[in-house]
Amino acid sequence: MADRSDQFETEALSFIDALYRTALRMTRSEADAQDLVQETYIRALRFRDQFKPGTNLKAWLFRILTNTFINEYRKRSRTPETSELDDVDEFSLYRRMSQDRAASSSPDPEREFLDGIVSTEVKDALADLPEKFRATVLLDVEGFSYKEIAEMLGIPIGTVMSRLHRGRKFLQRRLYDLARERGIAALRTAPRAE
Repeated sequence: MADRSDQFETEALSFIDALYRTALRMTRSEADAQDLVQETYIRALRFRDQFKPGTNLKAWLFRILTNTFINEYRKRSRTPETSELDDVDEFSLYRRMSQDRAASSSPDPEREFLDGIVSTEVKDALADLPEKFRATVLLDVEGFSYKEIAEMLGIPIGTVMSRLHRGRKFLQRRLYDLARERGIAALRTAPRAE
């Protein structure tokens, strides 16, 4: 029994990077993503007797991750967020910026800057997706099939396909408009009739 338990834990932990990537995209916060992944593993270990050996462990873990995120999101949306600023000094932002600048010693700062802009814009576009579309798109990016996504989210396959289509169109419009605003993409024009 202990050997089987160790095998389950070893295989489950092999998906930690993929779970964290998705959690980070869902939560948009490193700390929240870490908490979400930790809660996912706690639940997976607590309910491992419900996992059927021979089935897709990765899909099972992602379903736990997604359901945990949705439940936490609902709970947070009912509770107002508060912050204490008493212990924040006026130079904390300056110190953080100077540390970030010192930590960056890239041989190609221009490339790093451009990568940061593109990465940030894609992350922002993903963040602006309505929640139901974001979860579906992120699971698709992780390589899950329509059937697996449908099982994880508890929705029909047709709904998965519809949400993916609408989510991709949203991202395409958002990123194209942004590229056009920045002069990266030229305006598309209809061919002239001669």
